[in-house]
Amino acid sequence: MSNLLLVVMLAQVSGVAHVERAVMAGIREGVFPGAVVVIGTRDSVLLSRGYGHFTWNAASPVPSPDSTLYDVASLTKVLATTPSIMVLVEKGSVRLNDPVDRYLPDFQGAGKDQVQIWNLLAHNSGMRAFLRLDTLATDPATARAIVVSEPLRWKPGMRVEYSDLNAMLLGWVVERVSGQTLDQFARANVFDPLGMTQTMYLPPKAVHKRTAPSNLWHGVSISGAVNDQNAARLGGVSGHAGLFSTGRDIARYASLWLGRGQAGGKQFFLAGTIDAFVKPSAKNRALGWESRDSTKTENSGRLMSPATFGHTGFTGTSVWIDPVQGVYAVVLTNRVYAPRSRHPISRLKEIRGEVADAAVEMVRSCGPASAGSGAPPARC
Repeated sequence: MSNLLLVVMLAQVSGVAHVERAVMAGIREGVFPGAVVVIGTRDSVLLSRGYGHFTWNAASPVPSPDSTLYDVASLTKVLATTPSIMVLVEKGSVRLNDPVDRYLPDFQGAGKDQVQIWNLLAHNSGMRAFLRLDTLATDPATARAIVVSEPLRWKPGMRVEYSDLNAMLLGWVVERVSGQTLDQFARANVFDPLGMTQTMYLPPKAVHKRTAPSNLWHGVSISGAVNDQNAARLGGVSGHAGLFSTGRDIARYASLWLGRGQAGGKQFFLAGTIDAFVKPSAKNRALGWESRDSTKTENSGRLMSPATFGHTGFTGTSVWIDPVQGVYAVVLTNRVYAPRSRHPISRLKEIRGEVADAAVEMVRSCGPASAGSGAPPARC
């Protein structure tokens, strides 16, 4: 065995150990009962592993990257809603600079005719962050009417305010233009073509046993029902939340972005479309994605490049993609399941950052990547 190969192998082992230390610390500290981590490049999976258990009971299953479903919460925005809009943009059915009311005529109110599709993606539309639809409405139609009629809080483009309402509206744009429900459209145009066979809205009872449980409502664990109460009020299918997926499916999706729209030798999106959606457009936002804030180490760590983009989910999920160093890191937890830590969210952010750093360390050990190409290093 050559000295160079030995160095690479030792660095890989060190990276895996780094991930294990970080994730197991989170379990010991009561941040989450279990987790799945998948790290990879455009063409290679460097680490795919489950840790801990579904619940705090050691007799419960160990999570699997291949089969354990997680309620991914706001990752729905980038796994389902954003690529669905991209499909329609490439078909010429939607244009990013078009006003939203062109597609949703009932989106009316002072200044709302100035809100464009890209404003919804960049979260600078002027819409407020959140509404308690579960208390304001008793059915999906009423909930939708409340969101569509909600007045702007700021002038479009003036302020970035991360808002679930933006993603809800985008989901309804997809439905209005395509004539299909969002789950149907995303399944036919994103999940099935990419081979994301375990990614779904409204998981059937047959898969509930392999779904990591989330929050305890009234003392009852939820497995297979959406944790987000607004998504539940909207019938379980929404642009902002409601999706369930596995670590390996999300890894497959991340590799598509590293490949600038190409995966498995097939071009799913034009490279120009990928570039347009990951380009920072407003503060720390790209189109659908969050741009990495290189001044902070939470979530994306110290070592990922400034070109990194990603997203997190309330239930304890995240994906970060670095196109310069050609690596992604997927971390899925059910941190909302009866956390035992005093500061579960802040600690989870630290753990995500440690995993992201380990991912970069692992890919750097493989050899240099072509800057900005998303291509894996030669020895990975």
